[in-house]
Amino acid sequence: MKPIKAAAIQFNHRPGDKAYNLQRVADLTVEAAAEGVTLAAFPEMCLTGYWHVRNLSREEIVLLAEPIDDSPSVRKLLDLAQKHQITIGVGLIELADDGQLYNSYVVAMSDGEIAVHRKLHCFISQHMSSGDQFTVFDIPQGARVGVLICYDNNIGENVRSTALAGADILLAPHQTGGCNSPSPRCMGVIDPALWESRVENPQAIEEAFRGPKGREWLMRWLPARAHDNGLFLIFSNGVGVDDDEVRTGNSMILDAYGAVLAETWKADDATVVADLDPSMLESSTGRRWIQSRRPELYQSLSQPTGRERATRDVRFS
Repeated sequence: MKPIKAAAIQFNHRPGDKAYNLQRVADLTVEAAAEGVTLAAFPEMCLTGYWHVRNLSREEIVLLAEPIDDSPSVRKLLDLAQKHQITIGVGLIELADDGQLYNSYVVAMSDGEIAVHRKLHCFISQHMSSGDQFTVFDIPQGARVGVLICYDNNIGENVRSTALAGADILLAPHQTGGCNSPSPRCMGVIDPALWESRVENPQAIEEAFRGPKGREWLMRWLPARAHDNGLFLIFSNGVGVDDDEVRTGNSMILDAYGAVLAETWKADDATVVADLDPSMLESSTGRRWIQSRRPELYQSLSQPTGRERATRDVRFS
């Protein structure tokens, strides 16, 4: 891996307004490139909007979706990537050749190539399917990159499998925080009035974002994903009102020891930037631990223990 200046970018998308959302991606990409960023990650399904999709019919979702090979949005992302010599990751809804719909993440690269990850645990709608492959690839900036979307990152085996495929950097786009949950220590809803009054009273919404409904929940597990697998992690999250929930932002970049290199708790569109130093990778705790694995002991990991959910069960957010 070569040294890379990376960015985690959050913004408040507009549900169903792809033109607006794509323009925000373009504007924020230009700003990041001006800072010398060469790898930028945007949130899950930020081009289409996220939480409102649970209430859409299949026909309505199809109208939002795009086939990757003939996608105006992907062409725009490739134009941006090549013009600014930057690799950009953005979430959308994919319409596959066989008619299946996926929560997908497109990574447009400065050499004109793309990579696509289909979310492995897609709960947003019964009309959308889950992917069945891990996604790890090389980018022109000189790193091997993996992608896991939102809930994909909650399952430790997914991150370990991505690391075993050689990922130096994990892109972890989300739309999370502020979710309804019965657990007193796991998230919880945020009053939309706090978001609406964020200009007059930024302290109140920022306290909510930094508390157990946002950052505190993330810090219980997110650093472990980076630390235990010896990879950099770029967490890009939606922020602000998302239909009837409030996303908590807290976008951050973690190093291979799980330490936070850069983060934000602003109740606003924001970009956090950090330099990724490859010299720490080989000596990182996670990479040393991986060398000590005994796969012959792990047969139980491949045995089913749960059930797939067609739509998000708030108990497992």
